[in-house]
Amino acid sequence: MIPAPLRSPPHSLLAALCLGIAVANLVRLPTLVALACAAAIGLAARSWRAIGTIACLLALAGWWWGSARLDRLDRSPLRRFVGRAESALVVVTAAPKRGRFNLKMPVRVHRFGLLALDEPAQLELPLGRSPPQGAILAVRAEAKLPRGPSHGYDERTWLRRHGIHVVLAGDSWRVVGRRHGLGGLGDRLHTWLAGSIVGGLHGERRAVLLGVVLGDEQGLVERLRNDFRASGLYHLLAVSGQNVALVASGALALAWLLGIPRWLGQLGALASIGGYVLAVGPQPSVLRAGIAAALGSLAWLTARATDRWYFLLLGALALLAWNPYALLDAGFQLSFAAVVAIFTLAPRLEERLEGYPLPKALRQGIAISAACGLATAPILWVEFHAIPLVAVPANAAAAPAVLPLLGLAMASAALHPIAPGVSDALAQADGLCAAYLAMCARVFGRLPLAQIRSGWAAAALALIAAGAWAYAWRDGRTEGGLPDHGYRPAEGDPGGAQAP
Repeated sequence: MIPAPLRSPPHSLLAALCLGIAVANLVRLPTLVALACAAAIGLAARSWRAIGTIACLLALAGWWWGSARLDRLDRSPLRRFVGRAESALVVVTAAPKRGRFNLKMPVRVHRFGLLALDEPAQLELPLGRSPPQGAILAVRAEAKLPRGPSHGYDERTWLRRHGIHVVLAGDSWRVVGRRHGLGGLGDRLHTWLAGSIVGGLHGERRAVLLGVVLGDEQGLVERLRNDFRASGLYHLLAVSGQNVALVASGALALAWLLGIPRWLGQLGALASIGGYVLAVGPQPSVLRAGIAAALGSLAWLTARATDRWYFLLLGALALLAWNPYALLDAGFQLSFAAVVAIFTLAPRLEERLEGYPLPKALRQGIAISAACGLATAPILWVEFHAIPLVAVPANAAAAPAVLPLLGLAMASAALHPIAPGVSDALAQADGLCAAYLAMCARVFGRLPLAQIRSGWAAAALALIAAGAWAYAWRDGRTEGGLPDHGYRPAEGDPGGAQAP
């Protein structure tokens, strides 16, 4: 059933545009065919003002745009150099990831041999000292094709969806500069924020704190990372809308404490959201939340009503318009599925829990966790062949520490320039929250049957969930209507006036 807000004209037009871009992943639409289809729609339409006509044209425009963007993303001048080793000039665009045998990092290649270009690639270096994010490297590297399917993971397909078609296997490198512009600003913000929130923390607490606040999980040992996955708490290590909302709320609260006008506080919130998104990087969840929060501030500044479905669709449109392959990315799917579940399913689950002796905050937490778990379970199975079974109790146990951790981290970052000692003290207190989250991940992630990886078990779980849903739906219908005592209204008595 389509939610009521999505049936209104603005929402349906946005949805049509998103749908058109998404269809480009199945079939590419040539420009001439797009023009012919637009002409056919125009000739067949009775009115250019009809919502159906406009929606069809927008879907067609989205389809054409998505096809053009995919053609651009699939273009790779570097591919003709596969098998050759040359000196290259590259810019590290994200933090390196340490694997078992090497370091991997996304880069933009500005020169390969004598060829000047601007193309994304993946750089692989031997284990050891890693280059910092934002560094410009001179490296000797061999161009290779990414690895194909192996042990359930297809690196070539995953990289292609991010516009990367070539892997540079390097051996020696040196830093020759730092990038500038918006990317350089994001690098500096990331470095400053990471340093200000961890204080003197080391080891596991530092790694968990950086993972929750910045989405940087590279400091976590593999065993703890697997515990977060098995317990259903792995989403905490991906920056979400909760982080962005807290950043915006903190900016507005600071403006209120300083007596600054609300409109100036909203501008400060916009700047804070932009800075945080730059510092974290282009993760689907943070981009979606950043767009929604920024639109909320703009709506207040322009005295317009806010609409969460409209903001959600605009976030999806921005991500898909830039890279239509994002639709096939697990992060995009999980982020939007979870938000839709919070909008639609969580309120109904919370209503079901009203009869139980539970605090309201706990009911909300359980409802949201259960709704997100149900919505994301099929995606987790398709993408990772694993479904966590203890996600609801694990999230309920972890919830008391999440907001304090984020709040202390933002306060520590805000106070670091003016009171470093107080900032370090807050970071030490925040380390306790990080240690508690790590403990929750271990306790729940190491329980027997914490997650299922068997196809038969997944099918049984789906049947149980479907049966529970059908029972709850039938029970709701019975409660909402007349009790069934065998009485049926007589013909001609629709209101039941003759009932005893």
